[in-house]
Amino acid sequence: MTNSLPYLRILPALALAGAALTLTACEEEAAPPAPAADVVEGLTITDPRLVLAPVSGNPAAVYFDLAYDGTRALTLYDAEVEGAGSATIHQFGEYDFKVQMMEALPIPLTQGTEIAFEPGDYHVMAMEVSPELEAGGTAKVTLKLSGGGTHSFDAEIRAAGDER
Repeated sequence: MTNSLPYLRILPALALAGAALTLTACEEEAAPPAPAADVVEGLTITDPRLVLAPVSGNPAAVYFDLAYDGTRALTLYDAEVEGAGSATIHQFGEYDFKVQMMEALPIPLTQGTEIAFEPGDYHVMAMEVSPELEAGGTAKVTLKLSGGGTHSFDAEIRAAGDER
């Protein structure tokens, strides 16, 4: 019986070491890679453009195509445009039997959602646009989503008479 005592002392130490290795392996597998800053996984923006107003000092409009293929449901509720004093997501709708532009309600995004931000529908209005935003340049647009997520992209700046 005295010969088995050294093995009994080592056995608990081996069990602890094995458990520690198992936990470390689980932690490595469970930790997903960190997402890129200002990018929401599954959200794709195409054809982004900011169209300047014909009259300097008037609001500009941002148009783009949005596609969401993520598995987590989100809500798009606001936007920012770098170089603008403020920005708001607008939509055209009917009120009092007239089609009018109004601030949009939060927009639900679920897997497969596709939305065209275009003239006569959803768009981002950029107010108090800096004179430094000129046709031919780019403006950074940031969409704000539920859960604190943001998604940023560069929009080509176009003059008022250019294609929207």
